[in-house]
Amino acid sequence: MRLLLDQNLSPDLTPLLQDAGHDAVHVRDLGLSRAADAEVLRAAAAEGRILLSSDTDFGDILARENLASPSVLLLRRQGRRRAAAIAALIIINLDVVADDLDGGAVVVFDGDRIRIRRLPMDPDQPSPDLAAEG
Repeated sequence: MRLLLDQNLSPDLTPLLQDAGHDAVHVRDLGLSRAADAEVLRAAAAEGRILLSSDTDFGDILARENLASPSVLLLRRQGRRRAAAIAALIIINLDVVADDLDGGAVVVFDGDRIRIRRLPMDPDQPSPDLAAEG
């Protein structure tokens, strides 16, 4: 899977995801460390990448602009986990949400559950919850 890691995620995640077979880059590798959220979203869309972040603003932008891409994998409540644990959480659960991400979605890994909102977002659409592993 092609992934773009946001500035708020450790660059240490990048090689861990690459070692698991993913095409992962960090925003700093693209010169986007100080870029606005909208610019980071445009870069992810232009490169066909799924954006990994812990910043909820990306979902707000996608909803407000009624965008169908890029997909965003939002990591919530992971502040105390080290990069290896976060990478393991992503890797273990990525297959469960791969079709959703491929089709356009905001996927939230939140503690012990996964929430999925398809893009473009419909405010009346319920968010299905799945149990997360790891």
